[in-house]
Amino acid sequence: MSAIGAVFSHCREAKRAAFIPYLTGGDPDLETSAELLEALAAGGADIIEVGVPFSDPIADGPINQRAAVRALEAGATLPGILEMIARIRARVDTPMVLFSYFNPLLAHGLQTVAEQAAISGVDGILCVDLPPDEDDGGFRDFCRSAGVDSIYLLAPTSTPERVKLVAAASSGFVYYVSRTGVTGVQKDLSRELQREVKKIRRRIDLPLAVGFGISSPEQVAAVGKVADGVVVGSALVRVVEENRGRSDLPELLAAEVERLAAPLLRSRRR
Repeated sequence: MSAIGAVFSHCREAKRAAFIPYLTGGDPDLETSAELLEALAAGGADIIEVGVPFSDPIADGPINQRAAVRALEAGATLPGILEMIARIRARVDTPMVLFSYFNPLLAHGLQTVAEQAAISGVDGILCVDLPPDEDDGGFRDFCRSAGVDSIYLLAPTSTPERVKLVAAASSGFVYYVSRTGVTGVQKDLSRELQREVKKIRRRIDLPLAVGFGISSPEQVAAVGKVADGVVVGSALVRVVEENRGRSDLPELLAAEVERLAAPLLRSRRR
């Protein structure tokens, strides 16, 4: 069982969903970013998603787009982010998932990325714009050989055939996008989300994590009732954006993670 699988197994025994925060790697700079990833772990993250900044993040809303710009302007690169993860691995044992677009992976070589990710301590890779049926370069095979989980996306528009394909190709967990469109904080979740998540979970054996737009403890609690994992990204990236430069930013971020994850720790599924 992979480190990611072990987390979901532990959470299942505890009758709760896993809390999975996301931050853009290198935002606002690599040194600070390393401290912020440690803060996520200190705040209670079960799994951490680390975004690789990209110049054309088509799946991201304004908050995460601005984070990518800040990281790129500060000199963040895929190798630099992997080196940063490697540096903090002695202090952070929380499983980490690299969240990337395909272009940076291809530019550095798919096999090289998979192998270097494993060496750096990355436990899984989610490539936003590489569905399993377009993986002609064998990236999934490279990840499998390196011992890194390959995580794929499902959406409200996914057909039964797509669900079956993604379930067969994924390892670690499957990421369900809670809405069509881009990332970003939203006031209300889809009324159909819980029904859709329950339907998807019946069709796959892997844990199902839900993300895109989840931004409050109430939303975390609602999604945690039906999903195996809850992903919060833009709401935390916004904390970084609004408080960058403050010396207590890591403490602020850890407190926000603790606040958002609290409903999962209080809840116990029957």
